[in-house]
Amino acid sequence: MKRVLVIEDDPDIIELISLHLTDLNCAVEKQMNGLEGFNAAQASSFDLIILDLMLPGMDGIAICQKLRALDNFTPILMLTAKAEEFDKVLGLESGADDYLTKPFGIREFIARVKAILRRQEIHQGQSEEKQVSEIKRGNLYINRNNRKVTLEGNRVELTPKEFDLLCLMAENPGRSFDRDQLLSSVWGYEFNGYEHTVNSHINRLRSKIEGDLSKPQYILTTWGVGYRFNDEI
Repeated sequence: MKRVLVIEDDPDIIELISLHLTDLNCAVEKQMNGLEGFNAAQASSFDLIILDLMLPGMDGIAICQKLRALDNFTPILMLTAKAEEFDKVLGLESGADDYLTKPFGIREFIARVKAILRRQEIHQGQSEEKQVSEIKRGNLYINRNNRKVTLEGNRVELTPKEFDLLCLMAENPGRSFDRDQLLSSVWGYEFNGYEHTVNSHINRLRSKIEGDLSKPQYILTTWGVGYRFNDEI
C-alpha cells in the first residue's frame, strides 16, 4: 500500500482527494498547516506528497525547498490556485515534480498521481537491478545514488525532474528524444499540450550546465525531433 501525505488547508479539497486516494488503495495522512506538514514529511517515509502552494505556517515553495535541501526526494505534486506561469515555474524550480492548477478535474488528478507512483516504482526497480550508479560525460559527473551532479568539480543544483531528464539523456548519448518520449519517460504520462513542460525544463537544465547557451555542449537540439545528449563528449 502506497503512503501519501496531503498538505492542504481547504477542508473540501483535502477530503475529496483523500477519498480518491483511498480508492487507489493509498494510506493517506492529512495535514492542514504547512509547518506541521513539513514536520510530518520529515518524520516518516511517504511515496508521494500532495502539497498546496498557499498554506498557513509555511508555504508550499518553502516546504519543497527545505525538503530538497535535506535530501528528501519524495515525489511532490503541487496544487496551486494561481494560474500564472511564474508560479508554476517557481513551484517546479523549488523541487516539485509536477503541478495542478485549481480547479482541476479529478480524472486528471488521478492520472497524475498514478503516473508519479508508477515512475517511483520504476526508479526503485532500477535501483534493485543495480543500474549504473555513476555517469561521466566530459566534465559532467552524475551520481545516481545521492542524486548529485557536479560540473568541473562544482555542485550543480537540479530539481528532481531536471535530474531525471539529464540522467535519461546522458545514459543514451546520441539518441534523439522527442518531447512525447521525454514526457512519458520522465513524467510518466501522455497529455497533449504539455510539451511546453519539457521545453521549460530543458531550458532551465541548459542554463545550469551549459557555459554558452548559444552553443550548448551537452544537450543538443535535434531539429524537427527534440533533444539529444552530445555523444562526442
